[in-house]
Amino acid sequence: MPRTTDGDGTPVPQRLLAAATRLFAEQGYDRTSVQEIVEAAGVTKGALYHYFGSKDDLLHEVYARVLRLQQERLDAYADSDEPVEKRVREAAADVVVTTIDNLDDASIFFRSMHQLSPEKNKQVRAERRRYHERFRALIEEGQRAGVFTEETPADLVVDYHFGSVHHLSTWYRPDGPLSPQEVADHLADLLLRALRP
Repeated sequence: MPRTTDGDGTPVPQRLLAAATRLFAEQGYDRTSVQEIVEAAGVTKGALYHYFGSKDDLLHEVYARVLRLQQERLDAYADSDEPVEKRVREAAADVVVTTIDNLDDASIFFRSMHQLSPEKNKQVRAERRRYHERFRALIEEGQRAGVFTEETPADLVVDYHFGSVHHLSTWYRPDGPLSPQEVADHLADLLLRALRP
């Protein structure tokens, strides 16, 4: 995307995404109009349509930017030379922290994913599946090496962990007793305890 900015130097696409994220979180995707988004971002509808083809594209990008970050980080953990148990633990904790750090994006998405166009919905499912498959491959590597038990299928292990991650937005509170890293450490340790032979 071109890096067109306003007076404060914030690129227009980021301003649009920030406004859309705030409004979708406050009002819901279906109750937020394009006009409200452009007014909140301080741009014209023409600017929005220059960067995003539709409100649907904005919703997709809200989630896709988090998923891209998580995929890059998972790939880095998976490709490192660390022992598989350490790579799994770091990846399992990282997805929790990055989800909490982007909790509005995640909660908007899980509330509104069904409102995406069929094409965008299919695209998101494919992107998420790629992430889950890379994570599953790490579990399977540990199972083949005898580091993890094979009693529980790797698919079920992945569903178990990501079920916890996908529900963070329903209970995690920034002013609660646990920091994002503490939640991440607890969930990653639970996962590893379940995987040990």
